[in-house]
Amino acid sequence: MSLSFFDQFMSPIWLGIPLIALALVLPWVLFPALSPRWMNNRLLTLQNWFINRFASQMFLPMNLGGHKWALMLTALMLYLITLNMLGLLPNTFTPTTQLSMNMGLAVPLWLATVLIGMRNQPTAALGHLLPEGTPVPLIPVLIIIETISLFIRPLALGVRLTANLTAGHLLMQLIATAAFVLLPLMPGVAIATAAILFLLTILEVAVAMIQAYVFVLLLSLYLQENV
Repeated sequence: MSLSFFDQFMSPIWLGIPLIALALVLPWVLFPALSPRWMNNRLLTLQNWFINRFASQMFLPMNLGGHKWALMLTALMLYLITLNMLGLLPNTFTPTTQLSMNMGLAVPLWLATVLIGMRNQPTAALGHLLPEGTPVPLIPVLIIIETISLFIRPLALGVRLTANLTAGHLLMQLIATAAFVLLPLMPGVAIATAAILFLLTILEVAVAMIQAYVFVLLLSLYLQENV
């Protein structure tokens, strides 16, 4: 029973083809295309409003050099939100519960922000490793600590997204299993458990959106330090 709870995090295979590839491609198909008409439909209008609000809030404190990343970070957030939300549907697979995928997104983007800082302003980028006014005996220790914290950033990005989504999916499956088991024995308790499951599902929808936003927000903060 304990092993079956983790089967939902394994990529399903159909006719020898891993369906994780389909799960990664499907969100791009669901996005509405641009319309040449003067009046857009409600879905496209809502999407444009959401993207404009997100981009304006995300890049308001950043200088013009960081605005070049607006398109990529906005597309990344929409992609992560869609993956997380589609993973909540029954009989689906959530690719963002895989640490390998999240690290594949976090490490290159984090490394790009660091390389941009080293290219554009190497003195300021290296200055983050040693705060101003540090006593001389503490300089080697602080440099080592700040360097370790710098390299932990992409690991924290990937692990945070993976852990939050994995914990939510496991908790939902545990409560759903408990509701099915208790239904013939204690119907009242089973109904109360199902109500808790409904509230947890609403919470998990919020977590799916918030975690995508936090992932992109932290990337923008790392970028802000280097531009």
